Amino acid sequence: MLSEKLTKALNEQMNYEFYSAHVYLATAAYCSNESLDGFANFFLVQAEEENFHAMKFYHFINDMGERAEITGMPNPANTFSSILETFETSLGHEKEVTRRIYNLADLAMDEREHATLTFLNWFIEEQVEEEATFDTFIQRLKRIGDDNNAFEMMDSELAKRTFTPPE
Repeated sequence: MLSEKLTKALNEQMNYEFYSAHVYLATAAYCSNESLDGFANFFLVQAEEENFHAMKFYHFINDMGERAEITGMPNPANTFSSILETFETSLGHEKEVTRRIYNLADLAMDEREHATLTFLNWFIEEQVEEEATFDTFIQRLKRIGDDNNAFEMMDSELAKRTFTPPE
């Protein structure tokens, strides 16, 4: 049985993961409006991934005999000055997710809640990948600069991204 404090924190993270999907859907909509379908696809896939993460929390909370509680969310950013800004903003968002996951792990450690710690280890590893992905694309976009051909190639590359839920 989870403590009330830990249950509340897990629910907050679940809802933040749903919010993350919302953030990436808004970013995809911006990209679509800019006729950058590959970049839009990247962020749509990212939204799918975040929904998957939220549902992992949902199922874990329920499996632990507690109640998942869905709450409202703030409006995400819908306008950006550039594609580079979408990735920089996203990296900042992922760093916030990482901070929140670490805080959850600290709380679980303090409460000696080993099942929760094991559950959160997957997210800790996932966040390393998430931050690295966004950082890589930021570096690539900076190298590309004003090279329209390279930018179009990157857009085409990102159009091929898909989400396959991990086993």
